[in-house]
Amino acid sequence: MKAAFIHRTGPPSEICCGELPDPIVLPRQVLVRVRACAVNPIDTYIRSGAVAMPLQFPFVVGCDLAGEVVAVGNETCRLRPGMRVWGSNQGLLGRQGTFSELAAVDERWLYRTPQNVSDRHAAASALVGMTAHLGLIDTAGLVSGETIVVNGASGGVGSAVVQIASALGARVIAIVGTAEKAERATKWGAHLTLNYHDPDLAARVLEAVPEGADVYWETQREPLFDQAVAMLAEGGRIIIMAGREARPEFPVGPFYVKGCKLFGFAMFKATSHKQEAAGIDLSRWMEQGKLAVPIDRVLSLSQTAEAHELQESNTIARSGILAGKIVVEL
Repeated sequence: MKAAFIHRTGPPSEICCGELPDPIVLPRQVLVRVRACAVNPIDTYIRSGAVAMPLQFPFVVGCDLAGEVVAVGNETCRLRPGMRVWGSNQGLLGRQGTFSELAAVDERWLYRTPQNVSDRHAAASALVGMTAHLGLIDTAGLVSGETIVVNGASGGVGSAVVQIASALGARVIAIVGTAEKAERATKWGAHLTLNYHDPDLAARVLEAVPEGADVYWETQREPLFDQAVAMLAEGGRIIIMAGREARPEFPVGPFYVKGCKLFGFAMFKATSHKQEAAGIDLSRWMEQGKLAVPIDRVLSLSQTAEAHELQESNTIARSGILAGKIVVEL
């Protein structure tokens, strides 16, 4: 099979595109013919060695996939050949990745793709949708009628947070960088959009919600906690899910006096049961048109190294070069 893989960790130039043996399907695994996969920041961290993971070389890169079941192990029970599926959480914790024509995936990490949803959009929504769902429901406990501020609402995770929070019945305040991104956030369900360049950003939030927001979701790698806490209501919650090397200042006094809570989480550490529950919801929302993560560009498998370069530029160098996900189609 054709695949994008590495023989050792390092820069994007370490990614090879060539032939590898077809994977062997274990009893609880499903063999998927991959039609589309998406690039995530975690893919670049693992490839570079910035995040240490057990890797079996040659190591196929990538977490997300969407495609069609072509074979199943003799201990699977939910899926059968011919079914369309999507999934994430591959290329992690010793599992091989997804940027290959065929991928052997444990059945518990796969979910049915709705008939009216393309493989391209299912792959784009996989990891970011799962992250948003786990953070909003399992971690923050967001409920209908609450207000959430999403900082960085136009990116992959941010756009999913806006759409899922809206589907849950929350009031969404989206913080973005341009008028174009504000327009997109409004289309996704944001009730109010604000520009992060505004020096009085916290005051703008409190003008809209005098009692403060219930949840503040931070997508950026260097959180501005003074600003976040100022926006929160009594008992407000902050969600962080990025910034491994970040060491920002923290307003201890205002935080504890308000009785706020701070939560951090990593999507790939969630149990398969929690991810399956999220997968069911995400498939339903995709089918209903309530979740469609924006796609910036579609590349070929041979362009995987280029895709990693673009993702690193956007995430680490903050180039702003991407306005959505990079999808690779096979």
